[in-house]
Amino acid sequence: MQQAEGALAAAMAAGADKYATAEYTAAQTALANARQAVSQRDYRLALDRALDSRERAQNAARQAADGKALARGEATQALGAARTQLDALDEKVTAAEANKATAKLVDGPRQAVDTARAAVQEAGALFEKGEYLEATTRARAATASLPAASEALAAALAPSARRRR
Repeated sequence: MQQAEGALAAAMAAGADKYATAEYTAAQTALANARQAVSQRDYRLALDRALDSRERAQNAARQAADGKALARGEATQALGAARTQLDALDEKVTAAEANKATAKLVDGPRQAVDTARAAVQEAGALFEKGEYLEATTRARAATASLPAASEALAAALAPSARRRR
């Protein structure tokens, strides 16, 4: 049982609770079943459950390493995409201001860019801490309002249709 507990601790340290949840939970359950078997004095069953727990915890640690690497890649991609969207929209805002668009038309998109940029910076800080799943979620959420802001700017920059008389 000590080996199973050690393997569970190692899996937890590897991030199995976040990146290999199912296998980690199964290892915890198997260890709890082993303890219950000991309390019922069924030592063979306890040994079987403890070995199962250790094996599952070791699998969870391996899966966590793979999952963490995958999550890091996804977070890198999400942050890059968010920064690209922000830069593109920032250029549109600058172009709208250069074309003498009214402040009323530019203020909303400018505020959306500023808000999204702050959220992407927070996502970047989470990434640096190794919290890749949360960084990905925040980066994607940060850019959710940008398409509407982009459409508003496109409408502001479109030449107005004038009727000839």
